[in-house]
Amino acid sequence: MLLKDMSKEQLVEFKAQVQKEYEDFKSKGLKLDMSRGKPSSLQLDMSMEILDVINSTSDMNTETGIDCRNYNLVDGIPEAKRLFAEVLGVSTEEIFIGGNSSLNLEYDIIVKNMILGASETSEPWGKLEKIKWLCPCPGYDRHFGICESLGIEMINIPMLDDGPDMDMIEKLVSEDELIKGVWCVPMYSNPTGITFSDKVVKRFAALKPKAKDFRIFWDNAYCVHHLTDTPDTLLSILEECKNCGNDDMVYIFGSTSKITFAGGGVSFVATSKNNINYLRNLINVQTIGYDKVNQLRHARYFKNYDGIKEKMDKHAEEILPKFQVVLDSLEKNIKPLGIGSWHKPNGGYFISFDAMDGCAKRIAELCKEGGVVLTGAGATFPYGIDPRNSNLRIAPTYPPVSELKLAVELFCISTKLASVEKLLEI
Repeated sequence: MLLKDMSKEQLVEFKAQVQKEYEDFKSKGLKLDMSRGKPSSLQLDMSMEILDVINSTSDMNTETGIDCRNYNLVDGIPEAKRLFAEVLGVSTEEIFIGGNSSLNLEYDIIVKNMILGASETSEPWGKLEKIKWLCPCPGYDRHFGICESLGIEMINIPMLDDGPDMDMIEKLVSEDELIKGVWCVPMYSNPTGITFSDKVVKRFAALKPKAKDFRIFWDNAYCVHHLTDTPDTLLSILEECKNCGNDDMVYIFGSTSKITFAGGGVSFVATSKNNINYLRNLINVQTIGYDKVNQLRHARYFKNYDGIKEKMDKHAEEILPKFQVVLDSLEKNIKPLGIGSWHKPNGGYFISFDAMDGCAKRIAELCKEGGVVLTGAGATFPYGIDPRNSNLRIAPTYPPVSELKLAVELFCISTKLASVEKLLEI
């Protein structure tokens, strides 16, 4: 029976039953963490052999004869460019290899645009009265954190079944010159798990912004993080932008943070040749170069794109059962009561859960008191404010299955308790 269809007497009885389940669970004294989408220790162990690829007797030269222990090649070694260009579906002339974090590249490029402009002929964003950024949500909290830290005004854009609300995006960017960018996680989006449709990608590429220096920040973090044998597919945004004469409008980001070591991977950004040249000139002043030894290590470890795909198949074997634990529990405990909705993702790292309006903070609070820490309610929205107070991000990858089963059990109990409390208030 749907919870909303119960009589007040039935709701009171239901609440008493769930309250007892919750108190019994609290007495277990659990301390479980599901707050971030981190690889598990077993996933990290899968890449330990990468540390043995290069040793004291190894040839440290690139295929072009450059010593990776020395200066030079600020935009990356040829082997790494070739490997990661294939991952993003671009040419080697359209990719820049960075340090260990794509988030750092994103932050760095925005700051450069604020101080120096998005191109040699653009006015620095920081000289304007203010700048604005479009934020599809629920979305990635760290993206929103970048904007908030730099004083960039964020505008909520609803996420639909096939990507962001493009009607709204097209209208806003065509009317407001202060809108300088948009965040996108286009494949297995964080946290919804949605992959943008071909139509959405084409509409992004065909945007006609009033701001000539408008930029799409296309964070393709999960482009190889498939969970099934029938993965989603994503149209090439850079190719579509070229077709529309908007070559310079997009930056595509990626990294190996959830492929090898989260703190010791390689990041990369793909964009037009114009943007690559501009970025190379700016970063050449900032640093002599990123860690080319680590780039060489990754290139020799994977050898080619097939090597990455083989590694990601092993990751899927490890984390798919965890996703299934969460989805099965939601299907069994939440769906019959009609107190939540979610999307079954084909890849990525998260499950986005929408509770009844007004319940997310209470669910997170109950989970924390019961011994399970979730990503904070509201974190998937700019400024930490979810207008409906309904969205929660579930991160299944880090805990072992035995702990995850307990955590999801508590999550479902907490959702039931928060929902019945809300209905009894009405």
